Amino acid sequence: MSANNKIAHLSVATLLFPLALVLFEFAVYIANDMAQPAMLQVTREFGVDAGWVPLSMTFFLLGGAALSWLTGPLSDRYGRRPVLLSGVVFFIVSCLATYLVGSIEAYMALRVLQGMGLCFINAVGYAAVQEAYAEKTAVRVTALMANVALIAPMVGPLAGAALIELAPWRSCFLFIAACALLALLGLWWKMPETVQPAANPRPLSRMGGDYLQLLRDRRFVLSVLCIPMLALPLMGWIALSPVLLVEDLGMSTLEYGLWQLPVFGGLIAGNLLLAARAEAWPLGRSVLLGMWPVVGGLVLMLAGVLYGHYQHIFLVLGMSLMAVGEGLSFGVLYRFALMSSQLPKGVVSAGMSMLCMAGYGIGIELFRWAYIAGGITGFALLSVLTALAFVWMARPQVAVAMAERDDPDLLPQSA
Repeated sequence: MSANNKIAHLSVATLLFPLALVLFEFAVYIANDMAQPAMLQVTREFGVDAGWVPLSMTFFLLGGAALSWLTGPLSDRYGRRPVLLSGVVFFIVSCLATYLVGSIEAYMALRVLQGMGLCFINAVGYAAVQEAYAEKTAVRVTALMANVALIAPMVGPLAGAALIELAPWRSCFLFIAACALLALLGLWWKMPETVQPAANPRPLSRMGGDYLQLLRDRRFVLSVLCIPMLALPLMGWIALSPVLLVEDLGMSTLEYGLWQLPVFGGLIAGNLLLAARAEAWPLGRSVLLGMWPVVGGLVLMLAGVLYGHYQHIFLVLGMSLMAVGEGLSFGVLYRFALMSSQLPKGVVSAGMSMLCMAGYGIGIELFRWAYIAGGITGFALLSVLTALAFVWMARPQVAVAMAERDDPDLLPQSA
């Protein structure tokens, strides 16, 4: 899609494709967020200890890193639309297959397959969104999509906790498959094809060389790593909060679900502010502003955990402030990383997805070990250190990207 054909103004008609995409994203995310409250029931059914609870999310994210290397280049070669539609069908089948598992090992293997749905969202779907819309409009659309997708972590834990009180835990995955089916119908109807496969398409045999080129590109790698560094405290919270709030602080599963609402409400607030101000602010300013609540919120959380008597309040308050900063920053960092390389965007978005998912998987394991070693305090301390590392890494990358936009001749061009 040429620059002249990119969508610069939003309307109901121009939002139907991203709405269908975000419904699929909602289904994939809720496959994690709705399943986490059920994990204590899953471990009891399969006769294993609670140490398997955060591993469910780790395996899910490993699946999210496993297939992106192929989906992005395939979409460059054959088009975004057929690859994404195939991915939605694959995800639906992997959810329905939950009814066949009879052991924790089989369940975790299926979590990997379900996590592969992330590969189609990040490496194909979001690349199509960035190609279909003008730059600041794409950032606004990404922020608005994030708000809809965030319904998953907001309602997922609560809905999952309520559902397992009324029905077997496998029924969660039947609901998730139904949501994905609706998304499939919407994408079939409204998804545009944003790339036209060339008469002499880029051979798939070049994938290895393309990915090596990306990994040698210091700016690309650092720009991408800013994304998991920003998101990891919240990802660690999603993975460990069932243990932190239910096992350690004695909450019920319903109370656990309700205490998620302010955290993800903060993330929605940050995204709404970004969507409202993206046209007025220089692209990148929101990231610099967002660093303050990211660090400040997590420092407050650590202080409250160390010295306060109401640990759950400080945990939730600190994570909520951090989430506002993440909402202000995430969409812009994604755009900066995608545009930091001249390679085809399917390859670039696939490389981004693999690095991010690997970063999430490794990071969550670090959070798990921090919790094992130091309990709630270990979790809070690692959150603060991760936030400080994000600021150190992101500030120079944002400065370079903002300078390029002041001089458009410096912007990388797609190969």
